[in-house]
Amino acid sequence: SGARVYRRTWRASVISTFLNPVLFLLAMGLGLGSLVDEGAGSANVGGDFLAFLAPGLLAATAMQTAAGDASYPVMAGIKWRKTYHAALATPLSVRDLVFGHLGWVTIRIGFVTVVYGAIMVLFGATTVLESLAAIPPAIITGSAFAALITAYTARLERETGLATLFRFGVVPLFLFSGTFFPISQLPDGIEWFAYATPLWHGVSLCRNFALGTEFTVSPWISFGYLALWVAVGTFLSIRMMRRRLVL
Repeated sequence: SGARVYRRTWRASVISTFLNPVLFLLAMGLGLGSLVDEGAGSANVGGDFLAFLAPGLLAATAMQTAAGDASYPVMAGIKWRKTYHAALATPLSVRDLVFGHLGWVTIRIGFVTVVYGAIMVLFGATTVLESLAAIPPAIITGSAFAALITAYTARLERETGLATLFRFGVVPLFLFSGTFFPISQLPDGIEWFAYATPLWHGVSLCRNFALGTEFTVSPWISFGYLALWVAVGTFLSIRMMRRRLVL
């Protein structure tokens, strides 16, 4: 159902898909980056700030895309439009419904990250091959959040919980998971918490693949960690959807 709706609404999302990365890289990468590169602050990113920032934003954009598609559209399918109830009146099972939803979100994440990767190359932040290498880690990062947020949304009775999710979950992760600065700049307790977040692992993978730098943590550990969140989130999504939709 998501793909059919998108056939009629894609024009609006294409504008934001292309415009957001350009504005972020202009403002933060070139604007703020010029100050960082001149040594106007205490942060040291080990090179050009634009190159440091762009892969982190790639992973963060995948998270934000997943959060947008796994929150209010899921609430609409359950509570407002009840399209999920209609789907379950057919031979489809809850498992089919969840897999279809997460599959479509993954396709959306793939489209967005490919566009972002192309813009990274146009800005000179990385090469074409390194940009392509960074896209799979971004997709699995977004898939991890899509599965978790779908499960969270499925258990909500009211949409106010979604505002709480973005305010106290998505936004802090965006700011403090290594997207804009190394998490070594954080206090020790918060630094270790940042290491445990899925977004940090996604940012680390994207940055290392895009820049060809050494991995802080083994890429196999990071990929495995993100895959674990995908599996756990999918399991919980099926469970919560079944509780909510099957009487």
